[in-house]
Amino acid sequence: MLPLETVREFVLDRCPARPPVSVPVADALGLVTASEIISSEAIPQFANTAMDGFAVRSVDVVDAPCELRVVETIAAGHAPQVAVGPGEASRIMTGAIIPPGADAVVMVERTSIVPDGSGDSAAETVRVEASVPPGNHVRPVGDDLHAGAHVFGSGTELTAGHLGVLCSLGMTEVKVFPRLRVGVLSTGDELVDDGSPLRPGQIRDSNRRTLLALAHRADVVPVDLGLAPDDPDRIEAAIATGIDTCDAMVTSGGVSMGDFDYVKAVLDRVGDMRWMQVAIKPAKPLAFGTVGDVPVFGLPGNPVSSMVSFELFARPGLRSMMGHADPVRPTVTATAAEDLPRRADGKTHFMRVLATPTDGGVEVRSAGGQGSHMLWAMAKANALAVVPDGDGVRAGGPVDVLLLD
Repeated sequence: MLPLETVREFVLDRCPARPPVSVPVADALGLVTASEIISSEAIPQFANTAMDGFAVRSVDVVDAPCELRVVETIAAGHAPQVAVGPGEASRIMTGAIIPPGADAVVMVERTSIVPDGSGDSAAETVRVEASVPPGNHVRPVGDDLHAGAHVFGSGTELTAGHLGVLCSLGMTEVKVFPRLRVGVLSTGDELVDDGSPLRPGQIRDSNRRTLLALAHRADVVPVDLGLAPDDPDRIEAAIATGIDTCDAMVTSGGVSMGDFDYVKAVLDRVGDMRWMQVAIKPAKPLAFGTVGDVPVFGLPGNPVSSMVSFELFARPGLRSMMGHADPVRPTVTATAAEDLPRRADGKTHFMRVLATPTDGGVEVRSAGGQGSHMLWAMAKANALAVVPDGDGVRAGGPVDVLLLD
């Protein structure tokens, strides 16, 4: 058996980043920048108000309360038409340009309109109840970013906030490492997915839907390649479709050493594959290699094994291809809230656990059954406890945890 890190290094070495492309900002969520982003302009480009209120000269309200003549109303998106002079003020709405002559804003809650009985809004007078310093509630030019500022470096994973900044800079496209199309194929005569009653020996295919969802969560475009029976020609045709239409492939089942593991036979014939036994539980068998220049991840057929194998090998490989500098999920040190027993077998165990934040960090407890077929416990888990070879972790002891959420 091979150590986990040796196998993962082998995978990552063969999953280099794809050449960068320019994509619309609207399609860039989760992608990684391939070049530095420099601000081409200041944000904001004009001094504006952070509050609804009245733009004033701060020297005019030093002795507040006081009354000022209202010279105009300035809405967001409209330029002021009148300068604010001594004894004057402009009504102003949040985000609107600060008019010439004004250097502060008094929030509307600290003011009141003085009625003059004329009904002429152009002749309004405002009573200011509090003095304000210069710059009060004023957002100056470049308050967020100045022109020429370093915005984001190369290698930045773009979140919703990042996309908002790019839009505020007027960018419609951004240079990134491209989003992958990843084909997912299930194999096996025992699998059905049409909702029909099960015949003896049959089980319903859960792996394909699970792996498609995991691929989606990894920010790739999942491509459903369907379900292939244990027939070499059908398996080869499905793999050929995946290679022709996708940037990478994930299969489940048929990668062990049995007589009916046709995926292994087909991939050996059409690709450059390596068949490995990894010193972990679950997910010991793994196939990985390339068909042409398309990486292929051959995951085990047991449902939990396929999910764990995806997290440990396929997800890091795919994210490496999309330019992520640290494609492996980070681990944190948690406290076992209960015993996490195991037996010594020369493998690292990845136990399905529930991780809960505490005042002192994170504590974990078992999510349920640990068999590689027990998908319900895996569905409840939000983390994998990394339990080294031995007899397990005692309650209160430290344990490394791979957070899945």
